[in-house]
Amino acid sequence: MTGREATGTRETIAAARRVVVKIGSSALTSLDGGLDAARLGVLAEAIEARMRAGSDVVIVSSGAVSAGIAPLGLGHRPRDLATKQAAAAVGQLALVGEWQRAFARHDRTVAQVLLTAGDFARRDAHRNAQRTLDRLRTLHAVAVVNENDTVATSEIKFGDNDRLAALVAHLVSADALVLLSDVDGLYDSDPRKGDARFIDEVRGPEDLDEVIAGTGGTLGTGGMATKLSAAVLSADGGVPVLLASASTAAEALAGGQAGTVFAARPQRMSARRFWVRHAADTSGALHLDAGAVRAVAQRRRSLLAAGITGVSGHFSEGDVVVLQGPDDAAVARGVVSYDSSELPHMIGHSTGELPEDLRHAVVHADDLVPL
Repeated sequence: MTGREATGTRETIAAARRVVVKIGSSALTSLDGGLDAARLGVLAEAIEARMRAGSDVVIVSSGAVSAGIAPLGLGHRPRDLATKQAAAAVGQLALVGEWQRAFARHDRTVAQVLLTAGDFARRDAHRNAQRTLDRLRTLHAVAVVNENDTVATSEIKFGDNDRLAALVAHLVSADALVLLSDVDGLYDSDPRKGDARFIDEVRGPEDLDEVIAGTGGTLGTGGMATKLSAAVLSADGGVPVLLASASTAAEALAGGQAGTVFAARPQRMSARRFWVRHAADTSGALHLDAGAVRAVAQRRRSLLAAGITGVSGHFSEGDVVVLQGPDDAAVARGVVSYDSSELPHMIGHSTGELPEDLRHAVVHADDLVPL
């Protein structure tokens, strides 16, 4: 990596007009004292400075569960879902209230937006969330997004707010994602356990070959592994990422040299293709022969009935399905054009052999994303 390349990604993030800023629990709360109003106020100052410089900012704020620990007298982060949801119900109120107080000093209105993974998986809910966040932006309100922990189940949880932030970044067509936590950037191993090398920029997957990422800490559910996964997801969708310590928020948001940057893929993935690949639930699978695998995965062609060898699961027209090769390995995802009940009578047949109303592609190339 040259200095010119690193500077280019940093300049892109510094010049971004629409930015998603994710803040981890450890930057906002302590186990004994709940929310730290002073630290939250400093972060609000840094975000306000970025907005005064001309950027629209959406905040993805962790801290609801952690903020509910002390008021409920729990003593430690809960492990069972019901207690986590109870802590979130208490902590969410305190969290958004503190953000309101912090931004009231700058005459900013704060809006709370609670989302579940299911809201991203369903296309209609996905569009509704997109419209709401866009309207809040045009009304100059500061959206504070969090997972709706009080209703999310283990099956529909994001798992961590880092992934939520990456999905929100693409949802609002952000120009950059900034992940702020208690780490100052990416190292090739845990810097607390020995001689670790700091990584200034990640240009692609090959730069991560030697990286060993750890799991979460006491207050949060994330850790470097989830931050790294979210950064790669965001960059793959075309949104560059800055991973930095919350203690350097002012420098990071002002375009300084803090943290590690992740370069985005050259061409941004469309919102629909990103949704198909990263957010949508899948309802079943189509099994392909080797020729069909080459057509969809390498040549980006539409999937025709002739290349399908089998159907699994129950799905309807418009659902997202997984496309699997002869070895059952997933090779793509796509929006299917037929119900699962129709396809068994079509598979293996050439287009000319099918009735006229069944001759369109099973998965059109525009709705297909290789993995």
